[in-house]
Amino acid sequence: MHTYKKPHFMIAILPLLTLVGMAFMSTTNWGIGMIVPIISGVAVAAVIGKLLGFSWPELEQSLADGVSKALTAVFILLLIGMIIGTWISGGIIPTLIYYGLSFIHPSIFLPLACLITAFISLVLGSSFTSIATIGLAFIAIGEGMQMPLPIVAGAVISGAFFGDKLSPLSDTTNVAPAMVGEKLFDHIRHMLWDTIPALLISAILYWIIGLNVARTSEMASSGQEAILTGLQAQFVIHPLLLVVVVLSLAIIAMRVPAVPALFLIALMGGATALLVQGRTLADAMQAMTAGYISETGQKAIDSLLSNGGVTSMFETVGLVIVATALGGILEKTGIFAALIEPMIRRIRRAGSLIAATILSTFLVGFSSGAQFLAIILPARGFLEPYRRMNLSPLNLSRAVESAGTVGINLVPWGVPAIFAAGVFGLQPTEFIPWILFAFIVPLLNIIYGYTGFTVKRLTEKSRPETATKSEAGTSAR
Repeated sequence: MHTYKKPHFMIAILPLLTLVGMAFMSTTNWGIGMIVPIISGVAVAAVIGKLLGFSWPELEQSLADGVSKALTAVFILLLIGMIIGTWISGGIIPTLIYYGLSFIHPSIFLPLACLITAFISLVLGSSFTSIATIGLAFIAIGEGMQMPLPIVAGAVISGAFFGDKLSPLSDTTNVAPAMVGEKLFDHIRHMLWDTIPALLISAILYWIIGLNVARTSEMASSGQEAILTGLQAQFVIHPLLLVVVVLSLAIIAMRVPAVPALFLIALMGGATALLVQGRTLADAMQAMTAGYISETGQKAIDSLLSNGGVTSMFETVGLVIVATALGGILEKTGIFAALIEPMIRRIRRAGSLIAATILSTFLVGFSSGAQFLAIILPARGFLEPYRRMNLSPLNLSRAVESAGTVGINLVPWGVPAIFAAGVFGLQPTEFIPWILFAFIVPLLNIIYGYTGFTVKRLTEKSRPETATKSEAGTSAR
């Protein structure tokens, strides 16, 4: 049996330093996106892997293993591109914008954007779908109200990832407890303690912020009228179009698998474009493939509604592929384990363990930009230390979700931030400071860890059960 060398911490950190350094230069100077910086991190990790004794076929397999975890996500992203295109072409998103501008007062717009998106995301179980549909509508409404769009984007993303974190239909909500051998609904109940307070605090802060920015936006009524007129000139606007939204929520609530569900939702948008808006079949196919081109005459709205299509997702798909490939090689070569080992050795109390978990999850997030890896790698790496300190793995699954599902939004080159930037037409660094939910959730977990509030201990009854589940999960993997 071949034995491999273990990487030293100072060697293991080189791929991360390469990635972060190139990401910084890309953001500030080069403007080349994140794919090349991540590939550079992969290259450095591969060189380290060779020096540790891994063969090139083994390293190639680690890349393939990493990417294989993201294949479903890749297909979902392409379908979301189709949904954006057909929902704009079909007048569904323009209808949401029209009624939003007509009935929502600027002073309550930001908290409403956060809370309504949170509800939609909780039902859909998908932050990306929520951002691409109701989120895009809120951005356009905010544009019409002359709200600062980065703040609107922050409120929308905060709401979207509330549902991603808490919905039983969300993939991350299912992955986190599975990695630590716990039951789904036990995991969700344990997360209520950080997720609900964080959403309420975020909504209150958005309300306070909204009171200040609304004074300016209230003077924009003439601009709103022009947008409403432009929408009516280009689209059939009718409340019945909102039935498509309701049917989409019903499809998800019926637990139709994600891929066929999203395909059906895209088809409904295409059918609406044909039957209600009078588009041709070629128009609908164009919207699915390359997106919709808006010509309302309002520059700001046209820039948002000229959106969607499968091709609009190619950069995000490429980012997902290279990010998960990096995660695969970091795990296979033991580089990630070498990065967290110094922290684990020094931990003596529960608060420090939870804080180290969150820090390590952010480390994976900043290393790869991939949400799944930021959950899976720390969950596997920290399970045994939690058992040794008599802490329930539910604390671990909650901690990795706080930083991996939600906190990943704070990574400018992360997949969620790049996706939202593409949909909203903004730079990640513009809206990241306003994703209040992503700051509050990890902070609450650290506070809970050091105070002991809601930190669950292993009992004599639960300890063997947890161990059995974990062993079964390990053997299955």
